[in-house]
Amino acid sequence: MPLTWEASYEIVLHLMDAHPDVEVDGVSIGQLYEWILALPDFEDDPLLVNDGLLQDILREWYEERNAL
Repeated sequence: MPLTWEASYEIVLHLMDAHPDVEVDGVSIGQLYEWILALPDFEDDPLLVNDGLLQDILREWYEERNAL
């Protein structure tokens, strides 16, 4: 199933698999953007994202990582 910007939780799960040892609070918005575009299943238009959406994904990743 292809990933799109609307699938933020699924993006987070894929990021956790791709970068298991990363300190999430040290990830920049630009780095996050590049990592999402590099995900094998990501198929959405890169121009449809904004900083608010990327910050939401980063926050969700942080919360998911710290819930473990």
